[in-house]
Amino acid sequence: MTTPSTSSTAWPGMPGMPGGTNLPPGPGGQPSMPSGDGGLHMGRPTVTMASYPDYPSAQRAVDFLADNRFPVEHTAIIGTNLTLVETVLGRMTTVKAALAGAATGAWFGLFIGLLFGIFATANWFAVIIVALLIGAVWGAVFGAIAHAMTGGQRDFSSTSSLRAGQYAVTVDTDFADQARQLLTRMNWQAAPTAH
Repeated sequence: MTTPSTSSTAWPGMPGMPGGTNLPPGPGGQPSMPSGDGGLHMGRPTVTMASYPDYPSAQRAVDFLADNRFPVEHTAIIGTNLTLVETVLGRMTTVKAALAGAATGAWFGLFIGLLFGIFATANWFAVIIVALLIGAVWGAVFGAIAHAMTGGQRDFSSTSSLRAGQYAVTVDTDFADQARQLLTRMNWQAAPTAH
């Protein structure tokens, strides 16, 4: 087993040196000090302008900023309190799995049929129909086999989506005052007039 080589030159903050940390070297050698430029993961400082209960409201706010010539490349919509929601669509049987596989296979067969149809010299329509039918049959077979292999542990079909509890519109600090004025104007325009 080899040990990492140690360099004879020391740098400021090197472990074991005055002013350095007491961290031992890792398997890859001595740890390097951060460059101080913020790195790729450090963004510009931002300010939260407003929070909304749904995405369309946050999108409407950013769209209002864009319509008023605000540099929207300095904004972000951040969803917080994320929840994974799996919506059950129905019971999945071997027949339904085969039908779904047949539909997928038919699309793939149509694509292959169109590719072969380009080079067909005789009846190109027949080439497309045959490829579509072959794709549907193989798709049905694979769909039924895939469902049977689950052993009845997932006899339902579903879709998954991520939902956020609230959506915050953030703006770079340099543009916060301009964004605040525009969003205040948007709220005034949206407020009903009381007479």
